Amino acid sequence: MILYYIVLPIVWVLIHILWRIEVIGLDRVPRDRPVVLAPNHISDLDPVFVLGMIFDFHRYRILAKKELFQNPVIGWVLGCLGAVPIDRGAGDTETVNRVIAECKAGTSVLIFPEGTRSKDGKLGKLKSGAFVIAGQAGANLLPCRIIYDTPDQRMHLFCRMRICFGEEIPVAEVTAAGDDMRKQARAVRGLRKQLTEELEALYAAHTFRPALTAGETPAARPEADEA
Repeated sequence: MILYYIVLPIVWVLIHILWRIEVIGLDRVPRDRPVVLAPNHISDLDPVFVLGMIFDFHRYRILAKKELFQNPVIGWVLGCLGAVPIDRGAGDTETVNRVIAECKAGTSVLIFPEGTRSKDGKLGKLKSGAFVIAGQAGANLLPCRIIYDTPDQRMHLFCRMRICFGEEIPVAEVTAAGDDMRKQARAVRGLRKQLTEELEALYAAHTFRPALTAGETPAARPEADEA
């Protein structure tokens, strides 16, 4: 635990040296109660960027795919920041239940609702995990859109990026559904639509450049003007 308070400031310094990061809507991140932070996912370093910008000494719990921990450096940093590995293909209910219990007790959670990284910067289909965790923990969802200013809209060293936080999305309907799977599924569908719309709205409002159209290549598009 003590390593968290050592690593977080070091991470903050490093990412500000190696990347140019603009934060939008940081005041929307609650500091006095837990939330389920739901960013889009493009780079393995996304959780480091997001938590580095929040810079909260109340440690978040990060749900990260176990493959990330195969990289000894990234795995060690993520572990210090509060990440726990989850086996996405094996129905890792033990880890999920532990994270829900921690969230109920006051620990915010960061989980990527897409479940995997986007290869082109576009938002993928959202899976149910983030909504179930938020609903069972009784913690609102907080949308977060990560936008890279690169031709392929992926992370590159020294690139510009924006970390954009949206308005909280209440999860009371999922919480109220309890063990009624039919009501819970209906509530999750509504939340999935709402979160998708919010993440896309954040992108539309703050993008450096439009997404690539079908058949368009990054080489065909001029670089964005330098800030």
